Amino acid sequence: MSEKELRREMAVLPISVVRELTGLSDRQIRYYDQQGLITPKRGAGKQRRYSLNDVDRLLEIADYLDAGYTISEIREVEHKQIIRRQQASSDAALRNALQDEFLKIGRFGNQSHF
Repeated sequence: MSEKELRREMAVLPISVVRELTGLSDRQIRYYDQQGLITPKRGAGKQRRYSLNDVDRLLEIADYLDAGYTISEIREVEHKQIIRRQQASSDAALRNALQDEFLKIGRFGNQSHF
């Protein structure tokens, strides 16, 4: 993970800042947490701490709700996105494995012909 990605994952924002950034109420933010749509980290005092990725996710949720989606539909969309990301990751791993195999065949396959 790049340094930029690591910083976006750092859970350092209190709910008051997230409220200002998203325009959502504390109650809405906590509700989306309870529904499993976001997963903020907990600080030493059990206070929720949000990352920039959490803020982005909350803004996406708000956009979906504005477009008329229900919480259940948002969960379904999220599930499909996770599957697509996993598939893309699997495809990339397969491409890399095949590429490695072709390199090995190219290196070692030619020697067997001599």
